[in-house]
Parts: sequence; C-alpha cells; structure tokens
Amino acid sequence: MKYRSRTEIVAMILDSTNGGGATKTKIMYKAFLSYNQLKDYLTVLIENDLIEYIDGTKTFRTTEKGLHFLKMHNEIGELLHITAKND
Repeated sequence: MKYRSRTEIVAMILDSTNGGGATKTKIMYKAFLSYNQLKDYLTVLIENDLIEYIDGTKTFRTTEKGLHFLKMHNEIGELLHITAKND
C-alpha cells in the first residue's frame, strides 16, 4: 500500500463511520489500520468532535463537523485530480 497522509487516513475513518456508524473492527478493516493506530486516531477524532462514540451500540459515528471535513477533503481531492489532468 502506498504512503498515506494523516488527512487521508482521517478521511477513510470518517467515511467508514458515516451512515449508521461502525465498530472498531469494521473501521480497522476499512481504513487498513492496526489496533494501536486506530486507538490513536479515534482519540484525536473524538477530541476534535469529528466522530462520536455511541455507548449503547458500541459504535462510532461521524458528526456534522466530521461530515463537513469529509466534504471539504473530497472537494480538494477532486480539484487536485482535475488540475493534475490538465498539466
């Protein structure tokens, strides 16, 4: 797997928890992370209100702020992709 930036990893986590939430295991597999990496990222994402933990179902869900981050990340990716094609 190619090198991924922290921003790309965060976007993958937010994407995996979007729409109904996801367990730690599901996030690990979708974002291709080890358990230790996942714990670190989840801590940062919760502290920054990008993701929330739903205690009853033991799942994580993307917050409104997280959805906004994901939208911006995708738009920037599209702009870069278009620019790269035009060069």
